[in-house]
Amino acid sequence: MAVRTRKARLGRGTGWLGAVVVFAFVVGACSDGGGEGHSHDAGEGGSVSLAHIHGLGVNPADDTLYAGSHHGVFRITGDGAPEQIAGLTRDFMGFTVVGEDHFLGSGHAGPEEHDQPGNLGLIESTDAGQTWTPLSLSGEVDFHAMEYKHDRVYGWDSQTGQLMVSKDKKSWDSRTQVGLADIAVSPNDAEEILATTRDGVARSTDGGREFSVVDGSPVLILLDWPSSDRLVGVDPEGAVHVSDDSGGTWTMRDTVSASPQAITTHGEDEIYIATDTAIYHSDDNGESFTVFQQL
Repeated sequence: MAVRTRKARLGRGTGWLGAVVVFAFVVGACSDGGGEGHSHDAGEGGSVSLAHIHGLGVNPADDTLYAGSHHGVFRITGDGAPEQIAGLTRDFMGFTVVGEDHFLGSGHAGPEEHDQPGNLGLIESTDAGQTWTPLSLSGEVDFHAMEYKHDRVYGWDSQTGQLMVSKDKKSWDSRTQVGLADIAVSPNDAEEILATTRDGVARSTDGGREFSVVDGSPVLILLDWPSSDRLVGVDPEGAVHVSDDSGGTWTMRDTVSASPQAITTHGEDEIYIATDTAIYHSDDNGESFTVFQQL
C-alpha cells in the first residue's frame, strides 16, 4: 500500500536510515540476518556487558527495568551492574514487556546457539527472560520495532521493511512496507498506529495499511504511547517531546545525550531513555532527567 504525505512519499524499506547515522542504533545495527556472524564482546573479566539497547520495559511483577540488547536481556536496578538474565547472550533486536514476567522478543541467535536460526522470528518468555519459546516466523523475520496492545502484536521486519500484525502470535497479516525507526499504537484504538519516519511522525488509522505524515510533527526516532493523553517521543539529538492530543501537537522538554536507542514509560510521569552511554530517568514527564544507569 502507498504511504502518503502532502509533499512526497515516505521512503520504503531501510535505505533512508543510513543517511542519519544516529538511527543506526535503533534500526540498522545487526540487521544482516545471520546468527553466527554477530560479535558479542565481553567486558572485564570475561563478563558480558550491556550494550546496544534495542528495547526497554518495566516488569509489573517487580517494577524493575529490563532491557533487550545486543548481548541478551538484562535486569537493571540502577544499583550496581546490570544483570544478564540466564547467561543468555542473544541479540534482541526487538523486545517488549507485555505483562508480569511476560516478554516478547525477536532478533538473532547467540554465538553458541548453533541449533537456532539466524532470524528468531517472534519468541516469548513467561519467566522474566529465563527461558524463551519460538512462536512463529522462525528463520524468516527479524522484528526491530515491536508493540503489544489490544491483544495484538505489531512488528516491523527489518529484512523487508514490512509492518506486520498478529492477533494470535502465530498467524500474521502483512500491512504496508515503509521505512521507519519506531512505532506506537493508540491505547484506545487498535487500528491507529504512529510511526517515526524521516519526514516526521506518520499516522495510520487503518491498522498500518496506509500512513500519512502529521503536519508540523517533529522528526523523532523513538515513541511510547502509554495513555490517551500521554505520548512521548525522542528526536535524533536526544530532545524529548511530549503530546497530550495523540500526536497532533508536541511540546519539547529536556534533552538527554545523543544517540538515543530505546524508550519506555512507567506510571503517570516516569520515562526511561537508553542512549549509547547511559540510561536516563525522568519522574516529571520529561521536564528533567538524571542518569539511572551508566553503561
